[in-house]
Amino acid sequence: MSKINALVAGATGYIGIQLVKLLTKHKKVKIKYLCGDTSVGKKISSYDKYFNKHKLPNIVKFNKELLKSVDVVFTALPNGEAQKISKNLNNKNILIDLAADFRLKSPKDYLKWYKIKHNAPKLIKQSIYSLPELNSKNLKKYKIISCPGCYPTSILLPLVPLINNNIVKSNNITIDSKSGYSGAGRKIHRKYNNKFLNETLSAYGLAFHRHNSEIDQELKLKTGKNVKFQFTPHLSPMFRGILSTIYLDLKKKESLEKIYFSLKKYYKNNKFIKILKPNTFLGTNEVINTNNCYISVCESKYKDKIIILSALDNLIKGGSGQAIQNMNNYYSFKENEGLNA
Repeated sequence: MSKINALVAGATGYIGIQLVKLLTKHKKVKIKYLCGDTSVGKKISSYDKYFNKHKLPNIVKFNKELLKSVDVVFTALPNGEAQKISKNLNNKNILIDLAADFRLKSPKDYLKWYKIKHNAPKLIKQSIYSLPELNSKNLKKYKIISCPGCYPTSILLPLVPLINNNIVKSNNITIDSKSGYSGAGRKIHRKYNNKFLNETLSAYGLAFHRHNSEIDQELKLKTGKNVKFQFTPHLSPMFRGILSTIYLDLKKKESLEKIYFSLKKYYKNNKFIKILKPNTFLGTNEVINTNNCYISVCESKYKDKIIILSALDNLIKGGSGQAIQNMNNYYSFKENEGLNA
């Protein structure tokens, strides 16, 4: 197959920049258009010196005429914007969205959690929520591929297999997640006025963080159970990376070893999920600049409880890398094409 043509909308945000970097390494993709708003006419190298060694198009304003000459459209835009673009897709296009526009199955839930009316509700049925390791088999049936959020990726990867195997209790799960500030996008600098981002740790979105809806939806769909969990996100004094610490109650006669081997077996054929030896301490440094998710099963001081650590790079496995992984699966490219660190 010859190269496919790609358009990246939102090319100059943190996740957009990372996506373009990965696409420059992809042997099967030609970057046809880079789109922005306030950055129109600029070179993407003005945002990151990495691009000085690459010949890339200048940034242009998106318009539907551009869709005629591209195959895949990546949208790394604020919530609500991908819905507008989705209405103009032609038979040749697929859209891979890195925001939340098509993550939720219900337009009412989208309005509730994102405070935006969904402007393309009829297209939700043409979209699939795709965390590649959990559901990538039917991608070709859909025009729109919705990539999971960064927090849900770190949480769903360890939880779904364990709940499905019925070896942990699903009614008392505590999730403590910490993310680098790049997960909030460039707007975070305006909010904090560039102060204290590298010096402070803060909790936010308690009980009502938007990713609660996504985690809840996908746990129900993939396990068939009403899973009760408490999720608390934190903004950490680092640029990138996520570490989720998940506290679980074991079912009777289950053990840490069984949890470990269950995850090991489930992900034995996956290139990007690494199940570490039990009780391995884990940080974000091991996964930065990779499309990997590292998972470690650790003992608690209580025999009937375990602690799971899950780490990934929010800009890659939690965003742009996952988008490319989905694209690779859709076009039957090698799943790790363009994603080797």
